Amino acid sequence: MTEPQQATETSPALSLSDVARIARLARLKLTENELAIYSIQLGKILEFMTVLREVDTTGIEPMVSAVPCENVFREDLIVESLPRKLALANAPKTDGKSFLVPNILG
Repeated sequence: MTEPQQATETSPALSLSDVARIARLARLKLTENELAIYSIQLGKILEFMTVLREVDTTGIEPMVSAVPCENVFREDLIVESLPRKLALANAPKTDGKSFLVPNILG
């Protein structure tokens, strides 16, 4: 494993607790060394975002995509569906007709 990088004036690190919280939210298990490395790397990303904020975007229209997008329509055709037995074959729990899932609402 590589050694953690040191924070510099140009790349402020996030605190280890911030990175640990982000990792926990992403359900990642990180070692102390990985936390230190990602602290520096995420700090550099955030620093770059501050550089981007300085760009003058006056008069620039917002856009969804840099590539033109258009809908591709197809004919709505009736086709045979997957047989129920095959659809339920890999389900953890079924009643033979439906998937059984845990209750999530009271």
